[in-house]
Amino acid sequence: MDVSIKPVEVQQTENEKKEEREEDERPMCRSDSGSGEDSLDGLLIHKCPLTPSLSPRKRTTSQSKTEPPLLRTNKRTIYTAGRPPWYNVTGTTFKEAFVIGLCGGSASGKTTVANKIIEALDVPWVVLLSMDSFYKVLTKEEQELAAKNEYNFDHPDAFDFELLVTVLRKLKKGKSIKVPVYDFTSHSRRKEWKTIYGANVVIFEGILAFANKELLKLLDMKVFVDTDSDIRLVRRLKRDISERGRDIGGVIKLYNKFVKPAFEQYIEPTVQVADIVVPRGGENFVALDLIVQHVHSQLEKREITVRSALASAHQGQPLPKTLSVMERTPQVRGMHTIIRNKETNRDEFIFYSKRLMRLLIEHALSFLPLKPVSVETPQGTIYEGKRLNGKRITGVSILRAGETMEQALMAVCKDIRLGKILIQTNHDTGEPELHYLRLPKDISEDYVILMDSTVSTGAAALMAVRVLLDHDVQEDKIFLLSLLMAEMGVHSVAYAFPKVRIITTAVDKKVNDEFHIIPGIGNFGDRYFGTDAPSDWYESDEGMDY
Repeated sequence: MDVSIKPVEVQQTENEKKEEREEDERPMCRSDSGSGEDSLDGLLIHKCPLTPSLSPRKRTTSQSKTEPPLLRTNKRTIYTAGRPPWYNVTGTTFKEAFVIGLCGGSASGKTTVANKIIEALDVPWVVLLSMDSFYKVLTKEEQELAAKNEYNFDHPDAFDFELLVTVLRKLKKGKSIKVPVYDFTSHSRRKEWKTIYGANVVIFEGILAFANKELLKLLDMKVFVDTDSDIRLVRRLKRDISERGRDIGGVIKLYNKFVKPAFEQYIEPTVQVADIVVPRGGENFVALDLIVQHVHSQLEKREITVRSALASAHQGQPLPKTLSVMERTPQVRGMHTIIRNKETNRDEFIFYSKRLMRLLIEHALSFLPLKPVSVETPQGTIYEGKRLNGKRITGVSILRAGETMEQALMAVCKDIRLGKILIQTNHDTGEPELHYLRLPKDISEDYVILMDSTVSTGAAALMAVRVLLDHDVQEDKIFLLSLLMAEMGVHSVAYAFPKVRIITTAVDKKVNDEFHIIPGIGNFGDRYFGTDAPSDWYESDEGMDY
């Protein structure tokens, strides 16, 4: 990493300290944290300027300047500031997450610095990864030593660096990862691990964040938090007694026997590899502003465009072999005539769309691999039949129009699991953005039926497939289903993901300048749900793809 300051100790003037004290009296915005299996909660952070003097940044999302970039319900968090494409037109991850490493002694204020950087960044999809999650599982003998305050938790051997490097490397590459949850009271890992996905920026903090060569290779920016040892001891006493159930004698014993020597031997020397040294931790707003400005400049260099590239690619090429179009029987042709007719009322549009969806699902299931199986009939004879050659099938809909296909899928696949992905157009950039996803556990083992009502340029489908691959779903186990596709969208998906099976009831040849399918079907979502899109929406936001 090329940084012009290495290392730099950022000091503050008396005026800046006065401004800092005045800022402390103002109410501060709180960042969201945490993550779970079923949503992306915690990967988005509220907009919250750190100080009035922080430099403005070029906005890269369509979020409102006055409203927080998320909508909450009882069960969902939907982000109004979405994640832009992190891959190119070939479907390959193009930009890795920007990783900031925060190192410093125990209770030096690393987490505080991390949270204040997150607040000041004003970008969605930021992950805070703590080294504390990667303590090794202790043996019975080590558990006994820990109970007597005789185990050194500040030594490099106390951490599972192999797992940590693996997790951080996958997270940097955009993959979904699972993070262990360490219980400091029982000195063990909990059964439940946290799932994290979708990071544009990763802030990794830990006392030995710079102590491993493989870890250092993954860090794009290295920050050392330098805090007076007396302050760190006071903070550690408060934390370990109130949060970790320790007694004061045990905390002081550990500090003198392990914490202080480990800092001097393993932590303090790593300041030499830091790009920036931050004295006084989270109180040093000048240093934090410098860090934030550098991160913004790096993120802007990594911006890419996908939709415009898709529109100009693959013209005049033959349709791929992975495409399967339902036979155009008179019945199918007649239903298309009804749903394409702009005069068709909503009830008929829904009725015949559902009929087509059911036929499409049945057609798609015929491509699933089957294995021979023998069963005994009630008459006592053997019937040679077929059964799915795999664990299970999962359906994933691209909201909102793709959700209309779920009923047809559930009607023919009993007890099927369902997932949802919300992708919408950024009105400023024209690019698709990921706002929300909820996927079933262990989806990597499943055949996945990915559903959207229409596919135009293929940008939304491309993003949805990329999300599934990031969750380790095998490419040849993904089936993309749509009532109507444009040739452009078919080529886009097939070129990026040649093993994905593409299945539809019809393919139209053209896409107009507004990326609408011609002759097309109109805005499927609005026609199905009886809604009208606001005038500033792209028609492709709902059911028209993009």
